[in-house]
Amino acid sequence: MAEDITQLLLAWNEGDAQALDRLMPLVHHELHLLAHRYMAGERPGHPLQTTALVNEAYLRLVDSSRVRWQSRAHFFAVSATLMRRILVDVARARKQLKRGGDAVQVSLDEALSIAAEPGADVIAIDAALTALAAFDERKSRVVELRFFGGLTVEETAEVLKVSVMTVHRDWGLAKVWLLRELERT
Repeated sequence: MAEDITQLLLAWNEGDAQALDRLMPLVHHELHLLAHRYMAGERPGHPLQTTALVNEAYLRLVDSSRVRWQSRAHFFAVSATLMRRILVDVARARKQLKRGGDAVQVSLDEALSIAAEPGADVIAIDAALTALAAFDERKSRVVELRFFGGLTVEETAEVLKVSVMTVHRDWGLAKVWLLRELERT
């Protein structure tokens, strides 16, 4: 199936509009799982539901004609980035409306030990990842792909074109750095 997805992505790159129609049923379930992972940490009453997040990401993906798809892993990495940006945009809009009121919350998986406590603010996480990216872009991408994108170590290595050992090392160092950064907020 991964080969089918990659082939359809490459056909879509070449301008085959029907490839997109054949691609979406194959990736819809995984996009929904990815969105569910993001939404699981959101507070009850969040203005977006999982399906709405998938739909918004889909619209942005279809509009992303500049992307030269490389593989299934690359597609889901871009999807994860888009979903993160969508949630950050919603959180910022809500925060603006409330003039500094409650920010949208996102719970981090305790097993990952990124946050000291559950319920870390999605804007704070985004700011921490942005700060990490300014310091070390690759480590920031590793966190985004592994944690938010749900990619395996091997898929992350493929997307970033680095070794599996590099991903393991970056993942460990990034978690420690983010934990320290999030404790400051």
